[in-house]
Amino acid sequence: MEKIRGEQSIAFEQPVYIRSWASMVGQKEGEGPLKDTFDQIVDDPFFGQDTWEESENEFQKETAQLAMKKANMSSQDMRYVFAGDLLPQLIGTSFGIKSLEIPWFGLYGACSTMGEALSLGAMAIDGGYAEHVLTVTSSHLGGTEKTFRYPLEYANQRPPASSWTVTGSGAAVLSRTEGEIKITGVTTGKLVDLGVTDTMNMGAAMAPAACATIYKNFRDFGIQPDHYDKIITGDLGKVGSEILLRLLKENHYDITGLHMDCGCEIYDADEQNTNAGGSGCGCCASVLCGMILNKIKNREWNRILFVPTGTLLNTISFNEGKAMPSIAHGVVIERV
Repeated sequence: MEKIRGEQSIAFEQPVYIRSWASMVGQKEGEGPLKDTFDQIVDDPFFGQDTWEESENEFQKETAQLAMKKANMSSQDMRYVFAGDLLPQLIGTSFGIKSLEIPWFGLYGACSTMGEALSLGAMAIDGGYAEHVLTVTSSHLGGTEKTFRYPLEYANQRPPASSWTVTGSGAAVLSRTEGEIKITGVTTGKLVDLGVTDTMNMGAAMAPAACATIYKNFRDFGIQPDHYDKIITGDLGKVGSEILLRLLKENHYDITGLHMDCGCEIYDADEQNTNAGGSGCGCCASVLCGMILNKIKNREWNRILFVPTGTLLNTISFNEGKAMPSIAHGVVIERV
């Protein structure tokens, strides 16, 4: 079978199985509509630590260990870990998983990092370079707001288009060993920059990237939207989701009845005052490793396109008035 499909996609010669998965979130996420889908809800935002960053370290480490435990595996069974977060130089990950002592590829795709981790992990296994790999990402409201927007201590007012960073983590063990769920293909995104500079409206920046990747997935594989039971974006929120649907319609694809966004699902925006919805690496990762994979396991969905989205900026680019280039990675996940 030809692995390379079209311009940006890969169809794996042998299925890469998702052997196990785990999700862990904070108190606010545990009060939302998906509260019954997470493995653990941590009420203490500091997770027993002294800082937001140390708290995120604990979220990522504990979630990674739980995912391996659910597969009856340990760190010694993992050839590689593909992991990242939103903090400068990936300190949410490096300080979090260092005790696991697994060879590490540090990834930064902003909020799309879980899609990047799944893609690269699956490619490593399909290529014969690993038997089992661990994929994990995380985010924390306190640390992320301090890095990208305004520290929580400022108590600044949020505009309606802004998102709420998810405190949480999601982890999955990928393997050659047969399981109930498999990754059959990926569509790697390109950077898309349409000049959006408003960090309080990241959905508008990311929607064109999501559109580009979904469009290319359809074209590369020669399929129509109804090939999937669901097309699930990462954290576009309400604003970004509306833009995505409009952009795809302009390109002659209507996914209105198929689309779902993790950022819209994780919170009750009206009751929890989260404005446009959730964001952060932990948003789509915790929803994937909670609700989504469980629905596939329970045969509610047979095939989905998982499309995490990310906005690639930092404090330097923001202070210099630069626009926010964005990316989206597509991962085809199916029930065995």
